[in-house]
Amino acid sequence: MGVDIDCIVIGAGVVGLATARKLAMAGKEVLLVEAVEAIGMGISSRNSEVIHAGIYYPTNSLKARLCVQGKEMLYRYCEERGIAHQRIGKLLVATSSAQLPQLDKIQAQATANQVHDLQRLNRQDVLALEPMLHCEAALLSPSTGIIDSHGLMLALQGDLENHGGQCVFHTPLESVIIEKDGAFNCTFGGDEAMNLRCNILVNAAGLHAPSLARQFKGLNPAFIPPGYYCKGNYFTLSGKAPFSHLIYPMPNESGLGVHLTLDLGGQAKFGPDTEWITEEDYTVDPARAQQFYAAVRSYWPELADDSLEPGYAGIRPKIVSRDEAAADFMISTPAQHGIANLVNLFGIESPGLTSCLALADEVWQALNPTSH
Repeated sequence: MGVDIDCIVIGAGVVGLATARKLAMAGKEVLLVEAVEAIGMGISSRNSEVIHAGIYYPTNSLKARLCVQGKEMLYRYCEERGIAHQRIGKLLVATSSAQLPQLDKIQAQATANQVHDLQRLNRQDVLALEPMLHCEAALLSPSTGIIDSHGLMLALQGDLENHGGQCVFHTPLESVIIEKDGAFNCTFGGDEAMNLRCNILVNAAGLHAPSLARQFKGLNPAFIPPGYYCKGNYFTLSGKAPFSHLIYPMPNESGLGVHLTLDLGGQAKFGPDTEWITEEDYTVDPARAQQFYAAVRSYWPELADDSLEPGYAGIRPKIVSRDEAAADFMISTPAQHGIANLVNLFGIESPGLTSCLALADEVWQALNPTSH
């Protein structure tokens, strides 16, 4: 029995788009399938829009390697395609002398990750750059930037379609049967329910990747991690921020702390915080602002009362619980689960946006292990 299409990629977020683009540019016939009405409606459009340098992640982790690779690929792609971005730089601040050893440790970790452009600044150095910033010392990361994530996703979609790929929307995947001949028999719901058989299947469904993989009949559940939702709320600043760099505190157990980021229009936002939830919910509770004032005033004491407004929320697709150490990206490949031409992408949280082009290369190499 033949197949209907060569490749199906599930999920039209930034990683699904980058992966589908890679496959189409390699000459594959690709269908990118999305459950909702447009590209990037999930976690891809609900983040800080930061191009990360690759500073924090454990040595030799996928996050470290793919962030450092992906950053360079992303800057090149933005320049080639005219995608709005800015190498704005960030300051990672120690707000007390007690945090200086953590700053040293982060600097050593960055070096281990091949991030060699960090500059150590004392208080006077920092005040010369950012007079309103309170800290004892800081690391300046000049290769950290900001990006128009929607512009990026539109460019990826354009490349996909220009190479013969297609995007379909309102088409949720319901189940997959892995057949004896190796094909994937995919059942879709939505406006026009259908069955499609394909040779290659990539699950890039973000938050829903683990639950979808559990609907793959023939995949050993031992290769599917649990899924957890870690919500991050953002508040925006009314008025103009007195900063020209991104400002990051010391990271915490769930993320990079409540940081100040600037968008390409100069609007300042603060976040994300950490809120473990059990179902998808993007509402921002205005009462959480009080925790934000306290966190932000550790590095910007002059933050005025009543200057924060609820912004938006994102959800980190965690594959470990709140009590466990942070997990690496999980790229579950045929070499691991034993099913040819199937790749599941689990736990693709930050720095997933920065790493999207490198992640796409990684998927291609997993499907074509002799190609590199």
